[in-house]
Amino acid sequence: MQLRGILALIGFTSVIAQVVLMRELMVAFYGNEISLGIVLACWLLWTALGSGVFGRLCAQRDPRHIAAALEVAVAVGFPLAIAAVRESRPLFQQAGGELLGFGPMFLTALVALGLVCPFSGWLFAVGSRVLPAASVYVLEAAGSAAGGLLASLLLVRFLPPFGIAAVAAAINLAAAAALVGGKRWLPVLVALASAALLAFAVRPAETFTLARFWQGFQVLAVRNSVYANLAVLETEGSRSLAESGQVVTTVPDPAAAEEAVHLPLLEHPRPERVLLIGSCANGSLAEALKYPSVAQLDCVELDPAVGELARRFFPGASPPDPRVRMHTLDGRRFLQTGAPQFDVIVVNLPEPRTAQLNRFYTLEFFASAARRLRPDGLLALAFPASENYLSPEAQALLQCIRKTLAAVFPYVAAHPGETVHLFGSTAPLTTDAHTLIERLHARHVKTLYISEHFLPFRLAPERVRELAAQIQPNPDTPVNRDFAPIAYYFDLTLWSARFGGLYRALLEHAGQVPFWALGIAALAVLAALIWFACPAPAALSTGVTGFTMIGVEILLLLGFQAIYGYVYQQLALLVAAFMAGMSCGSWLALRRTAPPALAPIQIAVAASPLAVFGLLGLGAAAAPLAALVCGALGGFQFAAATRRYPTASTTGGGRLYALDLAGSCAGALLVSAYVIPVFGFLKTCWLAALVNLFPAMAALARRRTPAP
Repeated sequence: MQLRGILALIGFTSVIAQVVLMRELMVAFYGNEISLGIVLACWLLWTALGSGVFGRLCAQRDPRHIAAALEVAVAVGFPLAIAAVRESRPLFQQAGGELLGFGPMFLTALVALGLVCPFSGWLFAVGSRVLPAASVYVLEAAGSAAGGLLASLLLVRFLPPFGIAAVAAAINLAAAAALVGGKRWLPVLVALASAALLAFAVRPAETFTLARFWQGFQVLAVRNSVYANLAVLETEGSRSLAESGQVVTTVPDPAAAEEAVHLPLLEHPRPERVLLIGSCANGSLAEALKYPSVAQLDCVELDPAVGELARRFFPGASPPDPRVRMHTLDGRRFLQTGAPQFDVIVVNLPEPRTAQLNRFYTLEFFASAARRLRPDGLLALAFPASENYLSPEAQALLQCIRKTLAAVFPYVAAHPGETVHLFGSTAPLTTDAHTLIERLHARHVKTLYISEHFLPFRLAPERVRELAAQIQPNPDTPVNRDFAPIAYYFDLTLWSARFGGLYRALLEHAGQVPFWALGIAALAVLAALIWFACPAPAALSTGVTGFTMIGVEILLLLGFQAIYGYVYQQLALLVAAFMAGMSCGSWLALRRTAPPALAPIQIAVAASPLAVFGLLGLGAAAAPLAALVCGALGGFQFAAATRRYPTASTTGGGRLYALDLAGSCAGALLVSAYVIPVFGFLKTCWLAALVNLFPAMAALARRRTPAP
């Protein structure tokens, strides 16, 4: 009974650590989705090594003693992993808010996750020597579901990362004491003593590691909201707000505040109703309120914690005014839920470097914004650039966005500069500096930077023509859409160009691969696996199902993000639903008298991505249900495979689990970082269906798997 509890504790601790470390690594990696692929791949790789390789060590020792030692290792490794992530920035000499390259990102994830993941995989292998692998799978998945629910409902809301690690460490140390100790009171004593000692270390650990992470800044406040990690930083008389490691607001920065607002408002002949989507704490509100014609100014910010920190640390950035209306809501949902008509909508957000940001640069969003504009209204976007040169990667991104704008708005204009401004409207726009200067003077708006001296240089005719030529779309330039987020891929190539190297070359060439060639390559890899590596249909089926299920999970997370925009609030809940489904599916497969046939299961696995894609549009409540059903399907397949794969040996169950994780590792990296950004959601679903054909046919051809 003790060992069963320990096996459930594997999943419980693993999911809590996954949620915490995922958030920490996304802060370190600037929040782009390539980091998600790297994190998940490293996580699964280490767990697979722990189960398939390390699980063979100490095979003759008492499983209880090995499990106790591994529980202690997990308890120590979890807080050390948090510290390792926060040490990555000073180690690689990155300034606060500065991007890490692919190499440092991979090394950081590999080292930090290596302090936790191998031990959980090893524990699975230890448990599979005592119980059937499918039973271990059921217990681990049930513990994972409980850990995900606890993390989503309580831990990430009320405790800092080191506080969560301290709770997990105390539980794991008590479990280790229960395994090796003979007294019933010993685990309770160990839990209380370790919790008391760790509680004293939480605050110093948080303070020290955050100071190291944000070196060069004084950390005034840190908030782990349900949407992001928020940090208020101060240096040399200015204050900044960082969201998931990315500095999004700096005060005072009058030049940025003026440029964000005055260029869009001067483009409109008489702006009366204005909407700002994004951070409003940088002084943009104050600049917009200078216009006497503005009768209503709406500001939409998703995270209420941003508004609370802004009122506390940036009090002058948002002056009280009866014309201002603040909304704590997703910008897209605001436009879809009875918002009034506007003259100007300003997207005051960073470029589409993540799936969450990309949803504000898609055809669907532009169409939604157009429906909320008055007949002569306009939509304004801004992209970091340079004064006189656009790299090929930057040109590709802007060409894509310009073509997407032109698909909705008959008039599109662009202003050159260190920040390129794009405008879409149903009425003619202007790039004539003298027209804008006349409007500035007629409205009696006092500015420091946007002036009669600045605008003629910024909008010099030759500069405007040069920019227009550089961002003119080609016939084959794709349109950016919610479920075909190609702009996200272009921004990844722009990000990779800052570092160069092999990854940049791979990313650029990968985007030129046609979808049919990718499908043939996937089938060739599977054929090679059947011939050389995985002759047993159950083994191949498990690896491919792992690939498909992690793809389904990523589709679910990114699809939810694309539609609703707040997946971080639902991350732990969706993971918990997925793991609960895996536990139920495994349990159902084990209750069957005869081993379930693998071919029908594989066909159902092939159909699951398309089913999830269809369910995403039915409402936010459908996402946890989809996660539950797909998790049940994956758990049912694993339990069925264990009944057809030889697990009588001491490492058979661990080997099958390692194959499941290895397939998931490949899927995590390929689906999130390549297939979805380049080919979109629907083609990703078809690719997942395609790769499941081989194991389905292999299972039909060989009903019984011979012993190796």
